[in-house]
Amino acid sequence: MAYDRYVAICDPLRHSIILKNSTVAKISLAVLLRGAILSLPFPLLARQWPYCRTNIVPEPYCSHIVVVSLACTDIRVSSYYGLVVIFCVMGPDAIFIALSYTQILRTIFHLPTKDSRLKTFGTCGSHICAILAFYISMLFISFTNRFGQNVPRHFQVLISNLCALMPPMLNPIIYGARTKQIRDRLLRLFTQKGS
Repeated sequence: MAYDRYVAICDPLRHSIILKNSTVAKISLAVLLRGAILSLPFPLLARQWPYCRTNIVPEPYCSHIVVVSLACTDIRVSSYYGLVVIFCVMGPDAIFIALSYTQILRTIFHLPTKDSRLKTFGTCGSHICAILAFYISMLFISFTNRFGQNVPRHFQVLISNLCALMPPMLNPIIYGARTKQIRDRLLRLFTQKGS
């Protein structure tokens, strides 16, 4: 999305030429391969550990670190690999997003009118909010499961549920708040109830 925003704002007349179906397919394939290659060792690592405790996962979904934490041996290899994957995925993503938004901001500040700058900045602002909602929640879940031994289990489960639900719940709000019709309708709804 950051690349799409970059092309749409920095080179709008060539958007359809730059982001052809074949280009989008190549980017999608690269992302899919990166995910598959980095995720493949997770089940292999989880399979090698001896499990002598309960087989009930105390979380609403089976993340790798939650499953291997049920093992009755040292799981540092799995934990370290999980951290490496997080930084190999989120690190380059953050760098590319920051680079594209640096270029976008430079372009925004060179737009001729204040209205066009505000409109473009609003579009990018909602995208940045959606990205932050996803990445921050994923980092929080990952670090809490690895380093939160003193955090009560029920709090970890609550945080995991919130982090799994918040990004999808926030996306319609983030993108919908920009739409004038939705804003007007919500404003009417709240002002009628208050009267």
